[in-house]
Amino acid sequence: MKDKIVQKMTILILAVILLIPTISVDAQENEVTVNVPSLKVRSGPGLTYDTIGAVTKSDKLVVIDKENDWIQIKYGSTTGWVASWYTSSEAIEMTNKQIVSKVNRLNVRTEPSTSSAVIGQLSEGDQTPAYKSEGEWIEIDFQGRKGWVNTAYITIADQSGNEKTSSNTKNSEKLFVVSVDVLNVRAKADLSSKQIGKVARGAQFEVLDTNHNWVKVQLENGKIGWIYSFYGTFLNEPSNSTSTATTNTITILYNGTNLRSDGSTNSAVVKRVDAGETFEVTDKVNDWYKVILENQSIAYVASWLVSSSNSVVTTDLPIQEKKKPRKKGTLKGLSIVIDPGHGGNDRGTTGALGTDEKDITLLTAELLSSKLQAAGANVIMTRQSDVYVDLRKRVSIGHQAGADAFISLHYDAVENSTVRGYTTYYMHGYQKKLAEYVHAGLGNMIPLKDRGTQPGNYLVLRENKQNAILIELGYLSNPTEERNVTTRHFRDQATHGIYNGIINYFDNELD
Repeated sequence: MKDKIVQKMTILILAVILLIPTISVDAQENEVTVNVPSLKVRSGPGLTYDTIGAVTKSDKLVVIDKENDWIQIKYGSTTGWVASWYTSSEAIEMTNKQIVSKVNRLNVRTEPSTSSAVIGQLSEGDQTPAYKSEGEWIEIDFQGRKGWVNTAYITIADQSGNEKTSSNTKNSEKLFVVSVDVLNVRAKADLSSKQIGKVARGAQFEVLDTNHNWVKVQLENGKIGWIYSFYGTFLNEPSNSTSTATTNTITILYNGTNLRSDGSTNSAVVKRVDAGETFEVTDKVNDWYKVILENQSIAYVASWLVSSSNSVVTTDLPIQEKKKPRKKGTLKGLSIVIDPGHGGNDRGTTGALGTDEKDITLLTAELLSSKLQAAGANVIMTRQSDVYVDLRKRVSIGHQAGADAFISLHYDAVENSTVRGYTTYYMHGYQKKLAEYVHAGLGNMIPLKDRGTQPGNYLVLRENKQNAILIELGYLSNPTEERNVTTRHFRDQATHGIYNGIINYFDNELD
């Protein structure tokens, strides 16, 4: 009798144990929706795995796990894998959340897609409320409008009500400062509009109005015109090198940032803080800011984890340093133009599986831009959405910016579908060295066939007075290579290779 009671109790306990994880998983399930007519379900995360079935458009799939660009789903009584790029996530509402930009010139778009129009940009450290998430995109407040930013370039934090006001709000954009040598002023907010004047680097203007990417200003001669905001920055107050200020502040960019007892990664952690929190700065020691905590104690935070772009910086405070020569491993002080090939009615090549070149060149360019900005470069994109930009216009953007490097990104195609590999082109002798360094950087990161560096008679190289190269990142006409190069993993590896090559090239210039 006793043995039967023990046996029943054991069965009951096992049943409860088995039930608990089932409840837990169901409570945390995420769903995606199929957005193609038919989507194959495979036994593993890749196109080489066997097909075990298929799902159809608008089917809701329960997500169990994710590996690179593949999603593991519940499929009947078993599980399977589907390609994530053929699905879309349901929007998830966000309550009492804000985003903090980790980079400068973060594009804010009208829709959660890189092909949608850019309505403005955020600077490093800018904070703004978040409304909802959809896949890799977050809907935010931007100047009183709703826009979308990619999660790769932001930190999500809780709203505490005492963070520094974001500099992206319309009322705070009091001044616009030109950041290129010469910039055209136009009669209307349109590149085809009549040119009514020119302004030089460093010129400051009161912002009269904004219209998408354009800023309305008044010139010294009294004329009212429009300036393209991509070639400048917004300030809260006039910059004045002789003015004094009582405080400087920094903004934390990452959740869980360590504040330490001394300016070293080996020193003790005195506090952990989250993105969006701001602190008063009393000094800067090498690459560490000395900050004041709430209890008036002192702590140190690494400069690469914060933004000081919203600070009032003056020449009579320790934080303000004289401009130093660029250090190896950084790109500070350099301007780099990234040229995403094609766009608009110019689709570029179309792959064997239907990939449009214009779409993935933009995705690649935005990821590369983020990495170069993180190294301190001033990055200018020849296009930021699915629009057509004339080739000579692309070259002129590089000339106008006085670019230290011009990187044109493409994907190749030929009639022979067996041809594969990556190639880096240059035209003039002064472009060859950059091509070789970038090509070597790519070779260390991507698994494609190396087709070498070659002279290429392309207009963006031939007509370019800047140090310009054109990269073909694989063949879309080769179905196997198309599957490889259209993944997020490949883009990450390729852009890291280009980044390394650019760093190595400019480091060599210092020797």
